[in-house]
Amino acid sequence: MPKINLLLICGGGGAEHDISLMSVKFFETSLAKSDKFSVLKLELDKFGHYKTQDGQQCELTNRREVRFEDDSKPVWPVDYVIPCIHGYPAETGDIQSYFNLIQLPYFGCESEASSNCFNKITAKMWFSALGIPNTPYVFLHQFDQAAIEQTQAAFDQWGSVFIKAASQGSSVGCYKVDDKSQITTTLQQAFSYAPYVIVEQTVVARELEVAVYEYQGDIIATKPGEIVCDSNNFYTFDEKYNSSSKAKTHVEAINISPEVSDQIRAYAVKVFKGMKLRHLSRIDFFLTADNQILLNEINTFPGLTPISMFPKMLAHHGHDFSEYLTQIIESQLK
Repeated sequence: MPKINLLLICGGGGAEHDISLMSVKFFETSLAKSDKFSVLKLELDKFGHYKTQDGQQCELTNRREVRFEDDSKPVWPVDYVIPCIHGYPAETGDIQSYFNLIQLPYFGCESEASSNCFNKITAKMWFSALGIPNTPYVFLHQFDQAAIEQTQAAFDQWGSVFIKAASQGSSVGCYKVDDKSQITTTLQQAFSYAPYVIVEQTVVARELEVAVYEYQGDIIATKPGEIVCDSNNFYTFDEKYNSSSKAKTHVEAINISPEVSDQIRAYAVKVFKGMKLRHLSRIDFFLTADNQILLNEINTFPGLTPISMFPKMLAHHGHDFSEYLTQIIESQLK
């Protein structure tokens, strides 16, 4: 049988460009375990330009072909694409819209679901509409005195807040504010990342993550894993990826009752189905001391770096990522 020409796109030019370059190595290793694929890896920069591993410029055309700057090199027809990009333009749904336009099958959530999950305000509206509890919040659409006063009122009510750029990755443009005098400058920072900002009540809780993925026609939700941050820190971008990070991860959270674990997994499957997610996601929850479960956010293309939770939880559940990926691709191409 002829091999499947699989295009692996990484980078993206956004704040998480370098993390994408780490994640794509996991895909390369997984795909190399199968003899069914011929893989071409391209890096996408912030200007929308593609380049090969050896630095050659190329483009993905609307004929589902990769054309190279060197005309002597033959075009490379594409059967399938994996957009291994965190943040813009993949988790935002932008690049999937192009794939849909040229009718190119791809791995991961579709355009609308990606966009709905990436925007924290839209996502929280969906969570509430589906009847899934989530943290109280205030929505801000511009940086002005009214926004400052709204945030100050929320701070007075809650005692501490998170100020988050609404359309960025989970830890980009995200700030914990315990000092009311920092509100104005922090809002200004958050608005520099996105045109909308969300202000959430700070919740003292455990941070739990569930890997949710489709496997042989079923939707699988793993037992919750846990992020344990050093002292009173939250899981910032640096805490995730800095070599000096003191954060610890547990592939299966301890000291959680079966009832609470089952409820978290049920919420994860409900939001996966309700928001029409596809193939994979990492769904993050808070669990308070009195066992209140709050849905925090959804990552439609979770990290696959050596420290990332999604591949560890999938393996802990008893599934092989390479086999999982192969069956997803083959089932789509049928």
